[in-house]
Amino acid sequence: MSKRKIYSGAIALILITSIITFFLTNTISIILPDGKVIISRQDYDLMQQYKKLFEERQILLNGYVDEINPSVLYNGSLKGMANSLNDPYTVYMDKKEFSDFMTQTTGTYGGIGIVVAVDKDEHIVVVSPIKNTPGERAGIKSGDIITAVDEKKVSGKNLDEAVSMMKGPEGTKVTLTILRDGKTFTRTITREIIKLETVDSTMLPDSIGYIKITMFDQSTSKDFKDALNKLKADGMKGLIIDLRDNPGGLLDECVSIANEIVPKGVIVSTKGRIDNKVYNSKGPGLNKPLAILVNKGSASASEILAGAVKDRKAGVLVGTTTFGKGLVQTIVDFNDGTGLKYTIARYYTPNGVNIQGKGIEPNFVVELPKDYVIKDKPDLKTDTQLIKAFDIIKSEIK
Repeated sequence: MSKRKIYSGAIALILITSIITFFLTNTISIILPDGKVIISRQDYDLMQQYKKLFEERQILLNGYVDEINPSVLYNGSLKGMANSLNDPYTVYMDKKEFSDFMTQTTGTYGGIGIVVAVDKDEHIVVVSPIKNTPGERAGIKSGDIITAVDEKKVSGKNLDEAVSMMKGPEGTKVTLTILRDGKTFTRTITREIIKLETVDSTMLPDSIGYIKITMFDQSTSKDFKDALNKLKADGMKGLIIDLRDNPGGLLDECVSIANEIVPKGVIVSTKGRIDNKVYNSKGPGLNKPLAILVNKGSASASEILAGAVKDRKAGVLVGTTTFGKGLVQTIVDFNDGTGLKYTIARYYTPNGVNIQGKGIEPNFVVELPKDYVIKDKPDLKTDTQLIKAFDIIKSEIK
Protein backbone atom coordinates (compact mmCIF):
# COMPACT_ATOMS: atom_id res chain seq x y z
CA MET A 1 0.00 0.00 0.00
CA SER A 2 1.50 3.35 -1.05
CA LYS A 3 2.00 6.05 1.54
CA ARG A 4 0.06 9.27 1.09
CA LYS A 5 1.66 12.55 2.12
CA ILE A 6 -0.01 15.90 2.68
CA TYR A 7 1.81 18.77 1.00
CA SER A 8 1.45 22.17 2.70
CA GLY A 9 2.04 23.99 -0.57
CA ALA A 10 -1.24 22.73 -1.93
CA ILE A 11 -3.41 23.99 0.94
CA ALA A 12 -5.24 26.67 -1.05
CA LEU A 13 -6.02 24.28 -3.90
CA ILE A 14 -7.16 21.61 -1.46
CA LEU A 15 -9.54 23.97 0.35
CA ILE A 16 -11.14 25.29 -2.85
CA THR A 17 -11.50 21.80 -4.31
CA SER A 18 -12.86 20.44 -1.02
CA ILE A 19 -15.56 23.12 -0.70
CA ILE A 20 -16.79 22.67 -4.28
CA THR A 21 -16.76 18.87 -4.00
CA PHE A 22 -18.60 18.87 -0.66
CA PHE A 23 -21.58 20.82 -2.00
CA LEU A 24 -21.80 18.55 -5.05
CA THR A 25 -21.26 15.15 -3.42
CA ASN A 26 -21.43 15.61 0.38
CA THR A 27 -17.84 14.31 0.54
CA ILE A 28 -14.53 16.08 0.65
CA SER A 29 -12.06 15.17 -2.10
CA ILE A 30 -8.47 15.99 -1.32
CA ILE A 31 -6.35 15.77 -4.47
CA LEU A 32 -2.65 15.33 -3.74
CA PRO A 33 0.35 14.96 -6.07
CA ASP A 34 0.53 11.21 -5.50
CA GLY A 35 -3.16 10.30 -5.36
CA LYS A 36 -6.69 11.15 -4.33
CA VAL A 37 -8.12 10.80 -0.83
CA ILE A 38 -11.88 10.95 -0.30
CA ILE A 39 -13.33 11.35 3.18
CA SER A 40 -16.83 12.09 4.43
CA ARG A 41 -17.78 15.42 5.89
CA GLN A 42 -18.28 13.72 9.26
CA ASP A 43 -14.76 12.28 9.20
CA TYR A 44 -13.35 15.64 8.16
CA ASP A 45 -15.05 17.35 11.11
CA LEU A 46 -13.70 14.62 13.40
CA MET A 47 -10.19 15.24 12.09
CA GLN A 48 -10.53 18.92 12.95
CA GLN A 49 -11.67 18.05 16.48
CA TYR A 50 -8.69 15.76 17.02
CA LYS A 51 -6.43 18.49 15.65
CA LYS A 52 -7.81 20.90 18.26
CA LEU A 53 -7.30 18.30 20.99
CA PHE A 54 -3.64 17.89 20.12
CA GLU A 55 -3.18 21.64 19.81
CA GLU A 56 -4.55 22.11 23.33
CA ARG A 57 -2.22 19.39 24.60
CA GLN A 58 0.80 21.06 23.04
CA ILE A 59 -0.15 24.50 24.37
CA LEU A 60 -0.43 23.14 27.92
CA LEU A 61 2.79 21.13 27.70
CA ASN A 62 4.73 24.15 26.45
CA GLY A 63 3.11 27.05 28.26
CA TYR A 64 1.37 25.94 31.47
CA VAL A 65 2.83 27.61 34.57
CA ASP A 66 4.14 24.29 35.95
CA GLU A 67 5.78 21.43 34.08
CA ILE A 68 3.23 18.78 33.17
CA ASN A 69 3.61 15.03 32.89
CA PRO A 70 2.14 14.19 29.44
CA SER A 71 0.46 11.08 30.86
CA VAL A 72 -1.64 13.27 33.16
CA LEU A 73 -3.15 15.04 30.14
CA TYR A 74 -3.60 11.73 28.34
CA ASN A 75 -5.47 10.10 31.22
CA GLY A 76 -7.46 13.27 31.79
CA SER A 77 -8.68 13.30 28.20
CA LEU A 78 -9.79 9.67 28.46
CA LYS A 79 -11.61 10.30 31.74
CA GLY A 80 -13.15 13.49 30.39
CA MET A 81 -14.56 11.70 27.35
CA ALA A 82 -16.41 9.21 29.58
CA ASN A 83 -17.48 11.88 32.08
CA SER A 84 -18.95 14.07 29.34
CA LEU A 85 -21.88 11.64 29.03
CA ASN A 86 -23.08 12.59 32.54
CA ASP A 87 -23.58 8.90 33.30
CA PRO A 88 -22.05 7.98 36.67
CA TYR A 89 -21.80 4.34 35.57
CA THR A 90 -19.67 5.17 32.52
CA VAL A 91 -16.06 5.77 33.52
CA TYR A 92 -12.50 5.31 32.31
CA MET A 93 -10.39 3.65 35.00
CA ASP A 94 -6.65 3.98 35.44
CA LYS A 95 -4.59 1.00 36.62
CA LYS A 96 -5.39 1.35 40.31
CA GLU A 97 -9.06 2.07 39.75
CA PHE A 98 -9.44 -0.83 37.33
CA SER A 99 -7.66 -3.23 39.67
CA ASP A 100 -9.85 -2.13 42.59
CA PHE A 101 -12.98 -2.51 40.49
CA MET A 102 -12.16 -5.99 39.25
CA THR A 103 -11.45 -7.29 42.75
CA GLN A 104 -15.08 -6.61 43.69
CA THR A 105 -16.27 -9.40 41.43
CA THR A 106 -13.66 -11.89 42.65
CA GLY A 107 -14.68 -11.63 46.29
CA THR A 108 -11.81 -9.95 48.19
CA TYR A 109 -10.63 -6.35 48.51
CA GLY A 110 -9.43 -3.83 51.06
CA GLY A 111 -12.10 -1.38 52.15
CA ILE A 112 -15.00 -0.68 54.48
CA GLY A 113 -17.68 -2.90 52.98
CA ILE A 114 -20.41 -0.65 51.63
CA VAL A 115 -22.02 -0.62 48.21
CA VAL A 116 -23.00 2.72 46.71
CA ALA A 117 -24.86 4.04 43.68
CA VAL A 118 -26.07 7.38 42.33
CA ASP A 119 -29.60 8.71 42.78
CA LYS A 120 -31.51 11.00 40.41
CA ASP A 121 -30.06 14.07 42.14
CA GLU A 122 -26.49 12.83 41.57
CA HIS A 123 -25.92 12.04 45.23
CA ILE A 124 -23.74 9.10 46.19
CA VAL A 125 -26.18 6.98 48.16
CA VAL A 126 -25.48 3.82 50.14
CA VAL A 127 -27.34 0.91 48.57
CA SER A 128 -26.38 -1.35 51.45
CA PRO A 129 -23.61 -2.11 53.91
CA ILE A 130 -22.17 -5.59 53.51
CA LYS A 131 -22.79 -7.86 56.47
CA ASN A 132 -19.99 -8.25 59.04
CA THR A 133 -17.86 -5.43 57.62
CA PRO A 134 -16.52 -2.18 59.11
CA GLY A 135 -19.19 -0.17 57.31
CA GLU A 136 -22.02 -2.11 58.91
CA ARG A 137 -20.39 -2.00 62.35
CA ALA A 138 -19.98 1.78 62.01
CA GLY A 139 -23.74 2.10 61.59
CA ILE A 140 -23.83 2.96 57.89
CA LYS A 141 -27.37 2.41 56.58
CA SER A 142 -29.11 2.00 53.24
CA GLY A 143 -30.16 5.44 52.02
CA ASP A 144 -27.29 7.33 53.67
CA ILE A 145 -25.82 9.98 51.37
CA ILE A 146 -22.03 10.31 51.32
CA THR A 147 -21.09 13.94 50.76
CA ALA A 148 -17.34 13.79 51.42
CA VAL A 149 -14.49 11.30 51.79
CA ASP A 150 -11.61 12.45 53.98
CA GLU A 151 -13.10 15.97 53.81
CA LYS A 152 -13.04 16.00 50.01
CA LYS A 153 -16.49 16.67 48.57
CA VAL A 154 -17.84 13.91 46.35
CA SER A 155 -20.93 13.43 44.19
CA GLY A 156 -22.33 11.09 41.59
CA LYS A 157 -20.26 12.86 38.95
CA ASN A 158 -17.11 11.29 40.42
CA LEU A 159 -18.56 8.05 41.79
CA ASP A 160 -15.66 5.79 40.91
CA GLU A 161 -13.11 8.22 42.31
CA ALA A 162 -15.06 8.31 45.57
CA VAL A 163 -15.21 4.50 45.69
CA SER A 164 -11.46 4.32 45.09
CA MET A 165 -10.88 6.78 47.96
CA MET A 166 -12.92 4.61 50.32
CA LYS A 167 -10.82 1.56 49.52
CA GLY A 168 -7.29 1.05 50.78
CA PRO A 169 -4.90 -1.17 52.71
CA GLU A 170 -6.09 -3.10 55.72
CA GLY A 171 -5.67 -1.14 58.98
CA THR A 172 -5.81 2.33 57.42
CA LYS A 173 -8.62 4.76 58.21
CA VAL A 174 -11.06 6.74 56.12
CA THR A 175 -13.55 9.39 57.23
CA LEU A 176 -16.96 9.66 55.60
CA THR A 177 -19.25 12.67 55.85
CA ILE A 178 -22.82 11.38 55.78
CA LEU A 179 -26.19 13.04 55.31
CA ARG A 180 -29.12 11.20 56.90
CA ASP A 181 -32.61 12.57 57.50
CA GLY A 182 -31.39 16.14 56.97
CA LYS A 183 -28.53 15.85 59.47
CA THR A 184 -24.81 15.63 58.66
CA PHE A 185 -22.30 13.63 60.68
CA THR A 186 -18.97 11.88 60.18
CA ARG A 187 -17.75 8.33 60.71
CA THR A 188 -14.07 7.36 60.80
CA ILE A 189 -13.77 3.73 59.78
CA THR A 190 -10.80 1.37 59.79
CA ARG A 191 -10.46 -0.58 56.57
CA GLU A 192 -10.32 -4.36 56.54
CA ILE A 193 -9.92 -7.09 53.95
CA ILE A 194 -13.48 -7.61 52.77
CA LYS A 195 -14.14 -11.26 52.03
CA LEU A 196 -17.47 -11.77 50.38
CA GLU A 197 -19.50 -14.88 51.14
CA THR A 198 -22.55 -14.17 49.08
CA VAL A 199 -24.83 -17.12 49.88
CA ASP A 200 -26.12 -18.39 53.22
CA SER A 201 -28.92 -20.90 53.77
CA THR A 202 -30.87 -22.73 56.44
CA MET A 203 -34.09 -24.71 56.86
CA LEU A 204 -36.86 -22.89 58.71
CA PRO A 205 -39.73 -24.64 60.53
CA ASP A 206 -42.33 -26.49 58.41
CA SER A 207 -39.62 -27.44 55.90
CA ILE A 208 -39.44 -23.96 54.43
CA GLY A 209 -36.02 -23.22 52.95
CA TYR A 210 -34.29 -19.86 53.37
CA ILE A 211 -31.45 -18.61 51.15
CA LYS A 212 -29.89 -15.17 51.60
CA ILE A 213 -27.90 -13.70 48.69
CA THR A 214 -25.83 -10.63 49.61
CA MET A 215 -24.58 -9.88 46.07
CA PHE A 216 -23.93 -11.57 42.73
CA ASP A 217 -20.22 -12.27 42.24
CA GLN A 218 -18.52 -14.89 40.09
CA SER A 219 -19.27 -17.81 42.43
CA THR A 220 -22.78 -16.87 43.59
CA SER A 221 -24.81 -19.05 41.20
CA LYS A 222 -22.76 -22.15 42.03
CA ASP A 223 -23.11 -21.51 45.77
CA PHE A 224 -26.84 -20.90 45.32
CA LYS A 225 -27.34 -24.16 43.44
CA ASP A 226 -25.40 -26.07 46.11
CA ALA A 227 -27.55 -24.52 48.84
CA LEU A 228 -30.78 -25.17 46.94
CA ASN A 229 -29.88 -28.80 46.25
CA LYS A 230 -29.09 -29.37 49.92
CA LEU A 231 -32.41 -27.88 51.00
CA LYS A 232 -34.24 -30.06 48.48
CA ALA A 233 -32.44 -33.13 49.75
CA ASP A 234 -33.53 -32.22 53.27
CA GLY A 235 -37.19 -32.17 52.22
CA MET A 236 -37.81 -28.51 51.42
CA LYS A 237 -41.48 -27.75 50.65
CA GLY A 238 -41.21 -24.02 49.89
CA LEU A 239 -38.49 -21.38 49.57
CA ILE A 240 -37.77 -17.82 50.73
CA ILE A 241 -34.94 -15.95 48.97
CA ASP A 242 -33.69 -12.88 50.82
CA LEU A 243 -32.43 -10.15 48.47
CA ARG A 244 -32.71 -7.30 50.94
CA ASP A 245 -29.73 -4.92 50.80
CA ASN A 246 -28.32 -6.88 47.84
CA PRO A 247 -26.79 -4.25 45.50
CA GLY A 248 -26.56 -6.55 42.48
CA GLY A 249 -23.49 -7.66 40.57
CA LEU A 250 -22.93 -9.93 37.58
CA LEU A 251 -25.86 -10.33 35.21
CA ASP A 252 -24.87 -13.85 34.10
CA GLU A 253 -24.84 -15.04 37.71
CA CYS A 254 -28.32 -13.64 38.22
CA VAL A 255 -29.62 -15.31 35.05
CA SER A 256 -28.09 -18.63 36.12
CA ILE A 257 -29.97 -18.44 39.43
CA ALA A 258 -33.20 -17.44 37.67
CA ASN A 259 -32.88 -20.63 35.62
CA GLU A 260 -33.36 -22.59 38.83
CA ILE A 261 -36.54 -20.86 40.01
CA VAL A 262 -38.33 -19.31 37.00
CA PRO A 263 -40.31 -21.48 34.52
CA LYS A 264 -39.25 -21.72 30.90
CA GLY A 265 -39.51 -18.33 29.22
CA VAL A 266 -38.19 -14.77 29.47
CA ILE A 267 -36.09 -13.70 32.46
CA VAL A 268 -34.96 -10.27 31.27
CA SER A 269 -34.25 -8.42 28.03
CA THR A 270 -31.61 -5.78 27.36
CA LYS A 271 -31.94 -3.05 24.76
CA GLY A 272 -29.21 -0.75 23.51
CA ARG A 273 -27.71 0.35 20.23
CA ILE A 274 -25.49 -2.72 19.93
CA ASP A 275 -26.66 -4.89 22.83
CA ASN A 276 -30.11 -6.37 22.33
CA LYS A 277 -30.58 -9.69 24.05
CA VAL A 278 -33.32 -11.77 25.55
CA TYR A 279 -32.32 -14.03 28.43
CA ASN A 280 -34.57 -17.06 28.80
CA SER A 281 -35.00 -19.64 31.50
CA LYS A 282 -34.66 -23.22 30.33
CA GLY A 283 -37.15 -24.26 33.00
CA PRO A 284 -38.95 -26.03 34.51
CA GLY A 285 -38.53 -23.65 37.49
CA LEU A 286 -38.81 -24.35 41.20
CA ASN A 287 -42.34 -25.79 41.19
CA LYS A 288 -42.68 -24.97 44.87
CA PRO A 289 -44.09 -21.93 46.73
CA LEU A 290 -41.58 -19.09 46.47
CA ALA A 291 -41.26 -15.66 48.11
CA ILE A 292 -38.55 -13.05 47.53
CA LEU A 293 -37.69 -10.50 50.22
CA VAL A 294 -36.75 -7.05 48.84
CA ASN A 295 -36.19 -3.50 50.09
CA LYS A 296 -34.71 -0.19 48.92
CA GLY A 297 -31.25 -1.77 49.12
CA SER A 298 -32.17 -4.38 46.49
CA ALA A 299 -30.69 -3.12 43.23
CA SER A 300 -29.61 -4.03 39.71
CA ALA A 301 -29.23 -7.83 39.39
CA SER A 302 -31.43 -8.26 42.48
CA GLU A 303 -34.16 -6.36 40.68
CA ILE A 304 -33.72 -8.48 37.57
CA LEU A 305 -34.29 -11.64 39.60
CA ALA A 306 -37.17 -10.11 41.54
CA GLY A 307 -38.75 -8.71 38.38
CA ALA A 308 -38.60 -12.08 36.64
CA VAL A 309 -40.23 -13.85 39.59
CA LYS A 310 -42.99 -11.22 39.86
CA ASP A 311 -43.79 -10.83 36.16
CA ARG A 312 -43.67 -14.57 35.44
CA LYS A 313 -45.76 -15.26 38.57
CA ALA A 314 -43.16 -17.76 39.76
CA GLY A 315 -43.56 -16.41 43.29
CA VAL A 316 -44.34 -13.25 45.23
CA LEU A 317 -42.27 -10.29 46.41
CA VAL A 318 -42.49 -9.18 50.03
CA GLY A 319 -41.01 -6.02 51.57
CA THR A 320 -40.62 -2.49 50.21
CA THR A 321 -39.95 -0.93 46.79
CA THR A 322 -36.53 -1.73 45.35
CA PHE A 323 -33.74 0.74 44.48
CA GLY A 324 -34.44 1.28 40.77
CA LYS A 325 -31.27 0.64 38.74
CA GLY A 326 -32.31 -0.51 35.30
CA LEU A 327 -29.02 -0.02 33.44
CA VAL A 328 -26.53 -2.61 32.22
CA GLN A 329 -22.78 -1.98 32.12
CA THR A 330 -20.03 -3.81 30.30
CA ILE A 331 -16.27 -3.76 30.81
CA VAL A 332 -13.51 -3.19 28.25
CA ASP A 333 -10.05 -4.33 29.33
CA PHE A 334 -7.40 -2.40 27.38
CA ASN A 335 -4.80 -5.03 28.34
CA ASP A 336 -2.49 -2.42 29.84
CA GLY A 337 -4.00 -2.44 33.31
CA THR A 338 -6.66 0.17 32.48
CA GLY A 339 -10.28 -0.30 31.53
CA LEU A 340 -13.55 1.29 30.53
CA LYS A 341 -16.90 0.61 32.21
CA TYR A 342 -19.81 1.94 30.24
CA THR A 343 -23.57 1.61 30.04
CA ILE A 344 -24.40 -0.56 27.07
CA ALA A 345 -28.14 -1.10 27.52
CA ARG A 346 -31.26 -0.72 29.59
CA TYR A 347 -32.87 -3.85 30.92
CA TYR A 348 -36.55 -4.69 30.89
CA THR A 349 -38.52 -7.13 33.01
CA PRO A 350 -40.53 -9.86 31.22
CA ASN A 351 -43.51 -7.48 31.05
CA GLY A 352 -41.36 -4.90 29.25
CA VAL A 353 -40.87 -2.53 32.19
CA ASN A 354 -37.66 -0.56 32.70
CA ILE A 355 -37.39 0.21 36.39
CA GLN A 356 -34.64 2.85 36.21
CA GLY A 357 -35.34 5.43 38.91
CA LYS A 358 -38.62 3.73 39.87
CA GLY A 359 -37.85 0.33 41.36
CA ILE A 360 -40.19 -2.63 41.71
CA GLU A 361 -43.10 -2.58 44.12
CA PRO A 362 -43.57 -5.90 45.92
CA ASN A 363 -46.80 -7.89 45.85
CA PHE A 364 -47.01 -7.48 49.61
CA VAL A 365 -45.71 -4.16 50.99
CA VAL A 366 -44.45 -4.76 54.51
CA GLU A 367 -42.39 -2.28 56.54
CA LEU A 368 -39.89 -3.31 59.18
CA PRO A 369 -40.27 -2.01 62.75
CA LYS A 370 -38.63 1.39 63.23
CA ASP A 371 -34.85 1.12 63.80
CA TYR A 372 -34.97 -2.64 63.16
CA VAL A 373 -31.68 -3.97 61.78
CA ILE A 374 -31.86 -7.05 59.59
CA LYS A 375 -29.96 -9.82 61.34
CA ASP A 376 -27.38 -12.21 59.92
CA LYS A 377 -29.63 -15.18 60.61
CA PRO A 378 -33.37 -15.37 59.88
CA ASP A 379 -35.47 -13.90 62.70
CA LEU A 380 -39.03 -15.24 62.82
CA LYS A 381 -39.86 -13.30 65.98
CA THR A 382 -39.44 -9.63 65.04
CA ASP A 383 -38.55 -9.50 61.30
CA THR A 384 -42.01 -8.55 59.99
CA GLN A 385 -41.06 -8.99 56.34
CA LEU A 386 -39.69 -12.48 56.87
CA ILE A 387 -42.68 -13.41 59.04
CA LYS A 388 -45.06 -12.35 56.25
CA ALA A 389 -43.13 -14.32 53.62
CA PHE A 390 -43.06 -17.38 55.92
CA ASP A 391 -46.83 -17.22 56.50
CA ILE A 392 -47.48 -16.92 52.75
CA ILE A 393 -45.31 -19.94 51.91
CA LYS A 394 -46.78 -21.97 54.78
CA SER A 395 -50.31 -21.30 53.53
CA GLU A 396 -49.39 -22.44 50.00
CA ILE A 397 -47.68 -25.69 50.94
CA LYS A 398 -49.84 -28.60 49.89
